[in-house]
Amino acid sequence: MTGEEEGWPGRVRPDPSMTPEALTPETLVRLLAEPDRMRVLAAIALGAHTPDLVVRASGLSARTAVAALHKLTGQGLVVTDDDGLRVAYGTLRELSRDTAAAPSADPAGEADRELRPFLRDGRLIRFPAQQQRRLAVLRRIAGSSFAPEQRYDEATVDDRLRTWCADGEVDHVTVRRYLVEAGLLCRANGVYWASLASPPQPGPAERYVTAMGLD
Repeated sequence: MTGEEEGWPGRVRPDPSMTPEALTPETLVRLLAEPDRMRVLAAIALGAHTPDLVVRASGLSARTAVAALHKLTGQGLVVTDDDGLRVAYGTLRELSRDTAAAPSADPAGEADRELRPFLRDGRLIRFPAQQQRRLAVLRRIAGSSFAPEQRYDEATVDDRLRTWCADGEVDHVTVRRYLVEAGLLCRANGVYWASLASPPQPGPAERYVTAMGLD
């Protein structure tokens, strides 16, 4: 079997007629509950980087292997690059992190459990992709770093945020910008102060002034 024979010129592509589902723990389980797909995924994980090699390693017919590959690539679990087919381990790691960050059904300590994958021992590990969780992380940082209505110069703000960012994925400048954008840290004339209540959303004029760096 070759890529040309199966309609894959040069590299494997998802079936364009298929609408991919968001990859969740449930969809992942359903995807791999089919033995043919599991065999194809295992073959690729063990180094089968072309459709021909997948057929040989999996012991499946060409038609069955093609169908499984289309499903796996359509879900983003298998991708292609210059070296051919490979398992999208990055997608699986992201799914694992998001699953660990999911809120527990137990209400006791729910907020701390939600933030644990992102905040650990007074350090910011990474920002969550989900907006409400990101805001919760920012609120925790602001509430732990700045006293309400007390004034700080930029050097002091940066020093306090550097402590959060040590050995993490995010730098203190990014955290400071997110705090300002969320309205948790206010700024005027080089002076900062905490405001744990988010302000009203700015209008067009205010957004224009900010975008031009005139605030």
